[in-house]
Amino acid sequence: MGRMINRRGVSVTRRDALLVSPLQPSQEPGAQQVRQAVAAAARQFGEQGCAGRVAQEFGEHPEAAAAQMRWARQAIARAFAPTGSPGPGEGRRCPHAAERAA
Repeated sequence: MGRMINRRGVSVTRRDALLVSPLQPSQEPGAQQVRQAVAAAARQFGEQGCAGRVAQEFGEHPEAAAAQMRWARQAIARAFAPTGSPGPGEGRRCPHAAERAA
């Protein structure tokens, strides 16, 4: 049977690829830069290679793991968000919320 990747799996794979890419949070990369870095790292290391490199890096530097993971999750969410959808932290409003508040 073929391997299935759910949406969370794709997101984790992208996150890992971004974390092993040369991009850094201090560079404040845009969506296009993030997508390019993810594609390049995925081609270079493959899914398992990216995951292994992330594990090795965070094993050696656990103090950096939480901040790096948070940055990577947010960058991936912004870079791969469907057009017109709210980004992370941008709440989705219920269409009837204004009516209930009135």
